[in-house]
Amino acid sequence: MHETAIANLLPADRTTARQAAIRAAKREERVAWQLAAPAILLIIVLILLPTLAVFVFSLTNYELGYDDFQFIGLDNYIELFGDRTFLISLKNTAVYTAIVTPFSVFIGLGVALLIESETRGRAFFRTVYFLPVASLLVAMATVFQYLLHPTIGPVNAMLSMLGIAGPNWLGSSSTVLTSLAIIGIWQSVGFNMVLFLAGLTAIPRELYAAAEVDGAKGSWERFRLVTWPMLGPTTLFVTTISVINAVKVFETVKTLTEGGPNKASEVLLWTIYQEGFVYLRVGYASAMTVIFLAFLIVLMLVQYRVLDRRVHYT
Repeated sequence: MHETAIANLLPADRTTARQAAIRAAKREERVAWQLAAPAILLIIVLILLPTLAVFVFSLTNYELGYDDFQFIGLDNYIELFGDRTFLISLKNTAVYTAIVTPFSVFIGLGVALLIESETRGRAFFRTVYFLPVASLLVAMATVFQYLLHPTIGPVNAMLSMLGIAGPNWLGSSSTVLTSLAIIGIWQSVGFNMVLFLAGLTAIPRELYAAAEVDGAKGSWERFRLVTWPMLGPTTLFVTTISVINAVKVFETVKTLTEGGPNKASEVLLWTIYQEGFVYLRVGYASAMTVIFLAFLIVLMLVQYRVLDRRVHYT
């Protein structure tokens, strides 16, 4: 519009109008930078600078409480990949994430579909399923310790009624990580449910009517042809959030197991906490943190590329 108006003017007027348009564009750009400046400043101060500081510390032998430290290059990283505890925590974190993420996503989707199909009691069921998200996990630790107790716990009591000898859920190396994963799923399902409910309410009802006209009579056919494709972006977001939350597991390990038994529940954040705040090896803990961030970014990129391709293919 502006270019057409400028083209209809005389050469002198055209030059003046073009200069005025350039000045207006620069003024708008300046205003845009002024409005974005507070957010950019917060990102730099709260995210970029701390991340840079962690990376710098990872190249030193700095220990908390000591004034002197030296730059040692990549020595911390070389030591890391020969550290048995770190490698165990890396493996345990990957296993925990591989269990919690798919189960919490699909159970959250199932619960959301059930609530969306229910005409009565929606608010009640939303509240019930969201309670684990709002609950303090540290406060709930006592409940889980009782539920999973090997002798007086209700879980093992019910298994004994079926003639099955219940294990020591939190005290055995073979079951502790699975037990923590079940708690993680319990805590994550409600949040994923809320996100899926938001995605479900955004699907136009006309699509279901059109699918029914085309012959999609059953619930499964409507889900496969309409609901699942339309939930593609929501599923991508929910999976991303679930992976991040699973990799950041800390409270349950700190409260219930402290990495035991025999490091069977040792996870990355717990190992970083131990090195940085118990053994005070800040440089070494910073190197672990850099690896943790890299591990998280790689997971995000892989799952984003895989799911994004599926979304576009659908």
